[in-house]
Amino acid sequence: MGRRTSGRRPELSEENAAAAEHDTEGDTEDSVLLFIGGPLDGRVQIREARHGDPLPTVTHVHLHGGPKVVHRYDLEPLSDGVGVYNLRPPVRRPARDESVAD
Repeated sequence: MGRRTSGRRPELSEENAAAAEHDTEGDTEDSVLLFIGGPLDGRVQIREARHGDPLPTVTHVHLHGGPKVVHRYDLEPLSDGVGVYNLRPPVRRPARDESVAD
């Protein structure tokens, strides 16, 4: 997995990059994906070629005692078989003013 160092973003290790070059059938390759930001920060995922191309957006839902928390990550391809999922900034919705009649 990627290593974390203080003040720097996690990096892909040589082992994970090499895993992306592993052929499963013909010239289809596994993908190495790194998550940046949010609860998945630093996580490295190997997506096997048999599952197809990585999804353009990944949604992570955290369920706990309070309200559910949803984070979305958008894929930024770096090269063949390697990509980064960046945390999508939260959408700010204006608060509804309950004091004004409809």
